[in-house]
Amino acid sequence: MKKLAYLMRRVAQGLLVLALIAVINFLLIRAAPGDPAAVMAGEAGAADEAFVAQLRERFGLDKPLPQQLATYLGHAARLDLGDSYRQQRPVMSLIGERLPATLLLTLTAFVVSLTLGVALGAWSSARAGTWLDSLVSTLSMLFYATPLFWLALMGVLLFSVKLEWLPGFGFETVGAGHAGLARAADIARHLVLPAATLALFYMAVYARMTRTAMLEVAQMDFIKTARAKGLSPRRIQRRHILRNALLPVITLAGIQAGSMVGGTVLIETVFAWPGIGRLMFDALVQRDYNLLLGTFLITAALAVAFNIITDLLYTLADPRIELQ
Repeated sequence: MKKLAYLMRRVAQGLLVLALIAVINFLLIRAAPGDPAAVMAGEAGAADEAFVAQLRERFGLDKPLPQQLATYLGHAARLDLGDSYRQQRPVMSLIGERLPATLLLTLTAFVVSLTLGVALGAWSSARAGTWLDSLVSTLSMLFYATPLFWLALMGVLLFSVKLEWLPGFGFETVGAGHAGLARAADIARHLVLPAATLALFYMAVYARMTRTAMLEVAQMDFIKTARAKGLSPRRIQRRHILRNALLPVITLAGIQAGSMVGGTVLIETVFAWPGIGRLMFDALVQRDYNLLLGTFLITAALAVAFNIITDLLYTLADPRIELQ
């Protein structure tokens, strides 16, 4: 019951956060220079004032800003994010088509980065002060300090263009006609580069945090007691040091998961991955207000969901913790 009550409170808090984000994004986008109606009219070769006014009325941009905001929030509360200015289709439908690709990329990168980061950090902490520990720390700093955009481009140039080992763009091979396991394998090959790029960047963060947390826990009194009782170093490392060091790592993972959702915008753009990030970028370039607001809101919802899941994982890492 306590977990259920806590979950309900966190969901309510998350909905409030999303409402505030929706308001802020709405105001910021409306304050940005550029008129979607004027841009679309100019592209159509009919940039006269009458046609622009017709488009503004069609999109609801002729209404006072408070009325536009109230209408948007009312529709959003019913999961109606309006229609895309450009594609003339419901925003929720467009996002629904792209969401699976984004979730596949984000969850794959998250699981790989967290698993390898924790394992590498634990391995490094057991060899603290050695050249192997220094090598892991140096590589972690290198990957973390490298801009994600540059890392993605280097991955494409090396593994796709130079070595031709992996496809560098897209979700699957166009026109291949794969089905079943063959299609799944094709998608997996296309997933390797974008997921690995995203995972390498965040793996460095988890590795450094795990190493630091484990070295701090190793100096605590209960670890000295375990050693005095004659427990094997491996058991102490895994069951006592690592388990207690995971709590700050889980906290970091919740924060980084939300950041990773935002990072997919860049990765999906570089690798032409057909997810929400690419859709957001296109909407920004085209000044498609409804689509841009929708992608922002869904991205924020994913980040909030990751944070709630992280809080619940605390009790799995340490059952002594009670959610309040």
